[in-house]
Formats: sequence, C-alpha cells, structure tokens
Amino acid sequence: MSDRNKQRQGRSDQRRTQIYKGKVVELDLQQVRLPNGREVELEVIRHPGGAAAVALDERKRVCLLRQYRHAAGGWLWELPAGKIDPGEAPAATAERELAEEAGVFAASWDSLGCLHSSPGVFTEVIHLYLARGLNEVDLGHEADEIIEVHWLPLVDALTWCADGKITDAKTLIGLYRADALLRSNAADARALM
Repeated sequence: MSDRNKQRQGRSDQRRTQIYKGKVVELDLQQVRLPNGREVELEVIRHPGGAAAVALDERKRVCLLRQYRHAAGGWLWELPAGKIDPGEAPAATAERELAEEAGVFAASWDSLGCLHSSPGVFTEVIHLYLARGLNEVDLGHEADEIIEVHWLPLVDALTWCADGKITDAKTLIGLYRADALLRSNAADARALM
C-alpha cells in the first residue's frame, strides 16, 4: 500500500465514530468523501454477512421456513439462513444453517451468487446456494428461533414469490436464481442430446 493510501486509510479510520456495538451489528457515523468530491456523514450498520440455502429434494420440493420475526411484525416465509460466524466461510454457514434449521445435510452445493440486503445503510452481504442430494440430520433450533419447517414444490414457492406471500428478499432472490440455474442446466442437457 502506498504512503498516500495509508494516509487516506488512516484519515478514514479517524473519521469513524462507533455509536453502538451489539451482539450482531455495530452502528458507526462515518465522514466519507464521495466519488464526486463531496464529504458527507453517513450512518453505517456493520454486519458480518450471512448465507442462505435453497434446499431442493429429489421430488423438486424446496425447504421453506415459516419463522416468527419480531422486527418484521410477525411470521415470514424464509430460506434456511444465518449469520456468518467469525472466521467461517459463507458456504460453511449455509451448510450449518441448513442442518440446524431444516434438519438436512446436502451432498451437492452450487453458488447462486450474493446480494446486498440494504446497501444504503448495511454492510451485510448474503451468499446464496442451491443445495441438493439431501439427507436428514438432527435439527438444532436456537432458543430465540420459532421455526416451522415446510417442503413444497418449487413451482408453488415461485408462485408465492410472484403473488407476494413471500416478502423476504434473500428468499425471493434465492428461489428465482435457483429456478434460473435449474432451467439453464436443463436447457444445456437438452442441447447435448
């Protein structure tokens, strides 16, 4: 790193004021210089990121959790997902959360990319995966989790996305991306015949 970049980095660090540090998130006030040269103060919520799994069984059913979310005002339909622990790879998080929340282990994993949950204020990035080749394992719900595990046809889950029954962003994006990948793979297989 050049001396100039070190100075910029040092200045940047000095312009950050931590307002709150919780178990999961931190809130900072940051003085930043935007690409247009303006300096502004931003509120930035730092989050370690997360991972979610679209678990697809041999009958083309996906696992959806009906989970109580106090901050959202009630019950939501979601993919198995969770926060990345320190030093943990996103794929390991997805694998761990799928086992704990849905009670399944997957033999095959495909990346579905990532998403920024709310880039105006959050640093959180959520990594999405398609999980197949499923086998049952013991559930491991945490004390603060109220979860019902449901399996429904992927086509029905996509209908729930389209009609607004599913409102969780990671679930919407994960299901649509999984469907696109599966359709692309099927088209490639047909082309090889």
